[in-house]
Amino acid sequence: MFNSVDKDKKLNTGKVVIGFDLSDSFSQISFYAEGADEPETVSAVAGTEVYNIPTVLAKRPNVGQWFYGREALTYAKNGGILVDNLLTKAREGEEVIVESDAYDPVALLTLFIKRSLSMLTLRVSAKNIEAFMFTVDKLDQRLVEVLSRVVTGLSLKCRQITYQSHVESFYHYMIHQPEDLWRSKVLILEYNNYLKSLRFEASHNTTPEVVLINTEEYTDIRKMTWSEDERTRDLQKSKFDETFKDTCERILDNNDVRTVYLLGDGFKEDWADESLKLLCDGRRVFQGNNLYSKGACYAVMDKINPSAESKRFVYLGEDKLKSNVGLKVLRRGEDSYYAILDAGNSWFDAKRSFDIILDEGNEITFTVTSVAGGLISGRTIVLDGLPDRPMGTTRLNVQVEMTSVSELSVRIEDMGFGMIINKSGKVWNSSFKV
Repeated sequence: MFNSVDKDKKLNTGKVVIGFDLSDSFSQISFYAEGADEPETVSAVAGTEVYNIPTVLAKRPNVGQWFYGREALTYAKNGGILVDNLLTKAREGEEVIVESDAYDPVALLTLFIKRSLSMLTLRVSAKNIEAFMFTVDKLDQRLVEVLSRVVTGLSLKCRQITYQSHVESFYHYMIHQPEDLWRSKVLILEYNNYLKSLRFEASHNTTPEVVLINTEEYTDIRKMTWSEDERTRDLQKSKFDETFKDTCERILDNNDVRTVYLLGDGFKEDWADESLKLLCDGRRVFQGNNLYSKGACYAVMDKINPSAESKRFVYLGEDKLKSNVGLKVLRRGEDSYYAILDAGNSWFDAKRSFDIILDEGNEITFTVTSVAGGLISGRTIVLDGLPDRPMGTTRLNVQVEMTSVSELSVRIEDMGFGMIINKSGKVWNSSFKV
């Protein structure tokens, strides 16, 4: 799971995909090279396993010179002007004032990412980057808009650029691990500013196999500030260890967890003696912090070249379609199913445009199939006012787009039939639950 990249390693000459883990506190970059066994993570300090790049910029006073990451933190201590919380500032959209000058927060975030990507130059040629995936803690429509603007500013020339949440990166990471690690439930304990748990569970009774991930936040378990006095610090650590152990016992209660991943800077301090004894009792425990960026690499690789694992499973997260949507059509004289939207895709990416020829009548019925329960139902749209025409001479353009995780918007336009029959100008708009 854990590796470092240093300047002594060779430049990859084949195609690569990039996974960029982005947060307010720190960022990480992993890459997956063609023919490699697994993704690698770029070290922020050459020759070490220090992967975290502080997500900050610092400006030199009275000069248009900017520093990023660790260099920015160092420079800020020597008079530089620090700009932090870059992701939140970009999401909120308010101008950032530095020395009386107003800066676009998305432009500042773009600058940080562009400077961070320079760390890849010793290992990856920009012309070989085939796809790029951003992963963030929680993804919503506003953040997709921000990241889309960032991508425009970066001028990345990739086959595919996309985004996903940490939870989904966890899913993609796990399905590419040996099966003995996830045959039972898998638990992530992520401890940065506070404790968060993610529990992975695969149902092996469906095709494809459905994966569910439950998340919980424990905001009462905050990151500790240890006393400088050794005796007091030891007492703090012992007490906190006991509190953390009690929380872990509650998380593990009645859960068949056999694999645990410990992520986050909170685990770096030497305080978790009793907690680790509990977690390691009958379980395999891994510690590190580059799982999400690696998961992003696996995910984007599966998008451009689907693996056997990606075909075997479907992840039904909070932002994922829970049903397949299609139409029953006639192809070469035989009844057939035309797939439109697939369960497991992010709702904000789910859109299609296609043409169909309506043989008769004035109705279109969509087929909605629940992946979890297998329930099949129909959603019929009546095209009131559609001109009466000979059989097979009405072409319709159909545009579908998810407007939320459970709402599908449909736009249907009468296109006539080429040069033979003019289009009527009729448009029907509808929406329904999926």
